[in-house]
This record gives sequence, structure tokens and C-alpha cells, in this order.
Amino acid sequence: MKLPVLPSILLVISTAHAFQYSELVQYVDSHQEEYVEALREWVAIESDSSNVLKRPDLHRMMETTAQKLRQMGGTVELVDIGEQEELPVNVKFVIEGMEETGSNGLDTMIMTQKDTFFSDVDYIIISDCGWLSRQPALTYGTRGNCYFLAEVEGPKQDLHSGAYGGTVIEPMTDLIGILDTLISPNGKILIPGIREAVAPLSDEEWKMYQDIQFDIDNYKKKIGVSQLMYSNKVDLLAHMWRYPTVSIHGIEGAFSDPGTKTVIPSKVTAKFSIRQVPNMDPAMVKRQVSDYLHSVFAKRKSPNKLKVTMVIGAKPWLADPQHPLYEAGKTAVKRVFGMDPDLIREGATIPIARMFQDVTGKGIIMLPIGAFDDGPHSQNEKMSQYNYIEGTKLFITFLHEVAQINKTTV
Repeated sequence: MKLPVLPSILLVISTAHAFQYSELVQYVDSHQEEYVEALREWVAIESDSSNVLKRPDLHRMMETTAQKLRQMGGTVELVDIGEQEELPVNVKFVIEGMEETGSNGLDTMIMTQKDTFFSDVDYIIISDCGWLSRQPALTYGTRGNCYFLAEVEGPKQDLHSGAYGGTVIEPMTDLIGILDTLISPNGKILIPGIREAVAPLSDEEWKMYQDIQFDIDNYKKKIGVSQLMYSNKVDLLAHMWRYPTVSIHGIEGAFSDPGTKTVIPSKVTAKFSIRQVPNMDPAMVKRQVSDYLHSVFAKRKSPNKLKVTMVIGAKPWLADPQHPLYEAGKTAVKRVFGMDPDLIREGATIPIARMFQDVTGKGIIMLPIGAFDDGPHSQNEKMSQYNYIEGTKLFITFLHEVAQINKTTV
């Protein structure tokens, strides 16, 4: 089935008003219900790009977004936004709806627009992340992600275990056997070359982690476990943010419905990923994983066939938390929340950050407003009204601080 192309939106909003923090904050506070109602209307549109049946909703979300931005005075076009009046602060938006499926084609679009849409862009702001605790935060790094499919194929069709169990070498048994060699019970990645590529933890980074507000007991309570892989804060944060991890996500082709069924699947496909960190290269990881699994599989002397495919190869991203963009962020957080932000990294993958960095060479900051307990991608994902409203004030203040960067550096 050929799916329709979902366009990205390139938009410019220009403003030249004097910065009046108190009046703007008062406006946000007095219009909270309108903000919440707008958010309610938007999240009601099920724009999940990982579900092909929801593609019409993705188009509806794009149309809704374009309409809203036009009401705000913005110019919305698919590609060419034309020349903009030179004012103290210009804000351009890139809005894209396919993040859950890897944002295929986004890098090509960015490359195409490098010398047009992005030609006069000084800084790039991303807000696709959240706080670590109740302390406001600025994010300066994300892990990448290599997502793999490991397929084992045997008989020409599914078989009944009563008739054939004990006579055939089952693909599921082979698959479980090789998956068990990816990682040890204590979290050590067993694939040769993976851990050796990781940049060492510096003393400065260790101190940054030590100073971050993070309660291990609350973290365990939030996710409902009695024990974690590591017992101290620095080790836990380091393995959450700046060390690679292997996660096994599921097995396609296996019986998973309620009840009992005694089938022997003829073909099963495991889905697993390895989070990437600085100094790791997805192309190298692809080769390491494929060579390793094939070598392990060969030792089983199975007549079944193994096929290993990497379907996502997203690189990690790392910024300098002392960059003027982050200094602007620190000032804005201090003004809105009355406290300094935690400087954190993100264990998840946000491919757009590395794409922007590689293609445009511009300064990038991640300015999160998501709450630490929002539960992204879980059954009860939410958005905190406090973070939503105060985050609106944060962006107001941050854009003002960004406008001061060139004035103070000229």
C-alpha cells in the first residue's frame, strides 16, 4: 500500500514589540483555560504516525496547525516561505508529524532547505523532551538509536507442536537463544566493540551528575520496581544518558493472543534496539551486531536461516552547555521559576537534533517543558497544566534572552 506523503510545515512569525515580561505573564495566567482548551482539542486528534490507519488524522493535525499559525499572523507554506522583514526577533517553525516512525525524508528536506529557509537562522530550539524531576532543566544531549530486526525462518508453514514437536529445530528456540547472548543479567552488552567505542566519563561530567536533583526512591516508585540496575545516582544517570543500552521490544510471528495455542511458528522476528552515545557510529554498530549474531547462530548448527536488518540508524547529539544559547536558557529559567535549571541529557532519541547540527551547523538547544511524570508513549501519557502554562512563560522569556545574544557579543 502506497501511503500519502505528509508535508512538513515551514512557518515564519515576525515580531518587534518591546519585551514586557509582567504583562505577558499576566496575559498567560488570565487565559489559562483557553490554552488548556486548545491543547484538549489538539490531543483529541490521534496523529500517531506509527499507525498507518491514522494517516488521515496526521493530515488533519497539519491542517489544524497551519490554520492556528495563520490566525497568529504567521505565513504557512510547504516549502518556500520567501523573504521576511528584518526585525529584532524572527521565529521560524518546522513542524513535522512522523517522529514515531523515524522521520524518514526529514533529513533530505532539511538539506534541501539549507541555503534557503535555514540560510538566515542563527539558532535552533527543540522542545521534544522533559524535566528529570520537579526542577526545571535544560537538555544538552540525547542518545541515538539503532533498531534491529532479527528474523529466523524454518519450516515452510506453522506446525502443530503435538504432531511435530521434538522432530524439528524450532525457529523460536533459535531466536531466544541468540537474543540471550546480547546482554548479561547485570546489563553488560556482550557484542564485541560496542562498549569499547564509548567516550569515557570525565571528572567534570561526574560532578555535573552529582549536582543534579534526582531521587532514586521516587524514581523506583514512579515506575513500580523494587530494584534498579544501579544503586547510586551518578551510575544510574550515566547509564540512562551516556552509555549504550540493549532493549528487546518484542517478537513478531509468535503467538501472543489470550488463551492457549500449541503452534510452532515457522518464522519469528525479534525487534531490539541499541541506544547510541558519542563516539559510536551506527554503520559500525550495524556491522558489529550482524557479524556477532551470525557467529552465535552458526555455533548452534541450526538448519534454519537467520537474517539481521537495521531499520533505524539515528546518531546521538551533544551540545556545549556553556554556549550563549544555554546561558540565555539559564537566565530565562531563573526569571520564570526563580531557580537555576538542572543541566541534563536525554536517554531517548530525537533524530532532528543531530540532523540540524550536521546539516546547518547552527547552535542548538533543547528547552524542555514536559513534566518528569508525563509518561511519554505509555498507557496514560499526560501533559502537566503547570508545565504547560509556566512553559509558555518560559518561551516568552527565552526568546527575549536569545534576542540579546547578538547585542551582547557584537
